[in-house]
Amino acid sequence: MGASGSPLRHLPNLISTLRIVLVGPIVWALLERHFEAAIWLFLVAGISDGVDGFLAKRFGWTSRLGGILDALADKFLLVSTFVCLWWLGVFPGWLVLWIMARDVLIIVGGIVYNSRIERFEPAPSLVSKLNTFLQIVLAALGVVHIGIAPIPAGLLQGLMWAVVLTVFLSGAGYVREWTRRALAKGACRGG
Repeated sequence: MGASGSPLRHLPNLISTLRIVLVGPIVWALLERHFEAAIWLFLVAGISDGVDGFLAKRFGWTSRLGGILDALADKFLLVSTFVCLWWLGVFPGWLVLWIMARDVLIIVGGIVYNSRIERFEPAPSLVSKLNTFLQIVLAALGVVHIGIAPIPAGLLQGLMWAVVLTVFLSGAGYVREWTRRALAKGACRGG
C-alpha cells in the first residue's frame, strides 16, 4: 500500500480539525485574561498549521477537504483572536473589519465562482500566505503585549499597516484571478 493509500493520509485533516477545536479554548483564555495559556494554545495552533501543511505536501496527503479545513482553521483562529484583542482594547475595530472583509470577499467570491463558473479549488497566492503569516505574528504579539510584556507601539503599528496592505493585495489578487479564469472559461465556451 502506497503513502496515498495509508490510513495516515487523513492525519493533516485531523490536525486541521483539532486546530479549529482549539479556537474555543483560545477565545476563553483571552477573554478570561489567561494570557500565558492563550499564547501556549496559539503556539500549538501555529505549529499544527505548519505540521499539517508539511505532512500533506511531503507525503502527498493533500485533498480538497484538507485545503478547505486548513483555510477555515486559519480564518476561525485569526478572526476570533482579532475580535478578542479588539474587545480587550489592543487593536482598533477598523483593523478587525478590514481583516474580516477580506475573508468575506474570499468566501462569497469562492461560492459564486463555484456555483457559476467551475469548482473552486482553494490555492492561496504568495501574498495571501504572507498576509496569513503577518496576521499570526500580529495576533501573537497582541496577546504578548496585553498580557506578558509590552511590545513597542511602532512595531505593532508597522505590522498593522503591513497586514492592511497585504489584506488589500491578497483580496485584489483573488478578484483578479477569479475574473481572469471566468473570462477564460467564457472565451472557451464562446469559441
